[in-house]
Amino acid sequence: MRALRVAVVGGGISGLAAAHRLRHLLGPDAEITVVEQSDRLGGKLRTIEVGGRAFDVGAEAFLHRRPEAAELVAELGLADRLVHPTKAAASIHAAGATRPIPAHTLMGVPASVEAVRQVLSDDGLRRVAAEPGLPPIRLDGADVAVGALLRERFGPEVGDRLVGPLLGGVYAGRTDVLGLRATMPQLATALDSGVGSLLAAAATTMPAPPQPRVARPPVFGTLRDGLSTVVTRLADASKPEVRLGLPVRALVRREHGWRLEIGSAAAPTRFDVDGVVLAVPAPAARKLLADAVPAASRRYAEVEVASMAVVALALPPGTELPDRSGVLLAEGEVASDGVPFTAKAFTFSSRKWAHLAGEPVLVRGSVGRHGEAHLLQRDDADLVAAVRHDLHQLTGVTAQPIDTAVTRWGGGLPQYGVGHLDVVRGIEDAVAGVPGLAVAGATLHGVGIPACIATADAAAARVAAHVLGRVR
Repeated sequence: MRALRVAVVGGGISGLAAAHRLRHLLGPDAEITVVEQSDRLGGKLRTIEVGGRAFDVGAEAFLHRRPEAAELVAELGLADRLVHPTKAAASIHAAGATRPIPAHTLMGVPASVEAVRQVLSDDGLRRVAAEPGLPPIRLDGADVAVGALLRERFGPEVGDRLVGPLLGGVYAGRTDVLGLRATMPQLATALDSGVGSLLAAAATTMPAPPQPRVARPPVFGTLRDGLSTVVTRLADASKPEVRLGLPVRALVRREHGWRLEIGSAAAPTRFDVDGVVLAVPAPAARKLLADAVPAASRRYAEVEVASMAVVALALPPGTELPDRSGVLLAEGEVASDGVPFTAKAFTFSSRKWAHLAGEPVLVRGSVGRHGEAHLLQRDDADLVAAVRHDLHQLTGVTAQPIDTAVTRWGGGLPQYGVGHLDVVRGIEDAVAGVPGLAVAGATLHGVGIPACIATADAAAARVAAHVLGRVR
């Protein structure tokens, strides 16, 4: 009997986690091929050397309170390299001032007036205080843009000064585009349950205060040597055949499996497999499924994407950073010299992570929200200069970097728009009717690493069940 053959299209964390799970489910003799159109594995997990230090220039951490990433790290034998942030707090720069991110908010949505007293104007505070007296919110199962709901209930300031910067940091998106149900599901659930006020809904989501002398578990985690360690270990553990630099040009359903066409358009290579996990961004999934599963392709086409860049700076020893983990910038902020800020966020990495303290001093600036492609249409030197300008305006730091790196992430950040959950349901329902095919990735149930791993595990289980069922 010939070996089972499975292809994973996409070599990011979702694709590699799927290959890893497939190896466990199908055994050592299965032929697992990972096809990645770029020249490297890892997708948004990328660790490079900056100033002689291993430094993440894609995703820098994962949500530790979700189990999937932490469990995979342990499974790969990397638990001893797991580290958590220091106690340095994050901040927001809005309305011309930098302030700590207030506690007792849900992604910036206040649970009380007191929580946002230092961030909003007197008028903004009055609007928040009056919100519970407005007519009750009734979603009736519908979705709504976060920005529109916030303006209706609180006026402009909560969205502009708090929620916008926080959601922009996660999704590189804008509140007027992002949908409530996909980006703030806890809030939507509270409103669905009959809580008619945003203030009250946020209050119901707040965790209970910690017990005296009981430390709260860490929220985030990363790996001391960089998250590319996970990429390397996944590839070593699953032992797939890896084909890099080869785009998949077509995905064709056959009587007993699938045919992939990869490589150049003039002379593509074709190979047949029993099952396929598709773990690519929405634009690529739309193209590959156009003929094979047109209903899923149409739903993928509804997902917009954003581009961004990470500018890494290695500053000279002794450079003094603020005693904060970083700063998020509200949209439209202008520096004191009248120049609009280019960056949307800074991470003071040597403050945020104890293992990155020391020499040199490491900082990363993030540039680009949905609809801001023009900010990225400049060369690396211009981007570095703009980010250094912003850093100076925010912190006073003028030190000349001893090393820099610009990493561009083009079109890979999905926007969870209004109705996104319906879009995902449409994709998964369409694919469910097609044997031997499954989808995974950040487009579906969350952009973070744990959510991507969860989709990968589910996709691998679906494909493995199909191919094993065929050989019995």
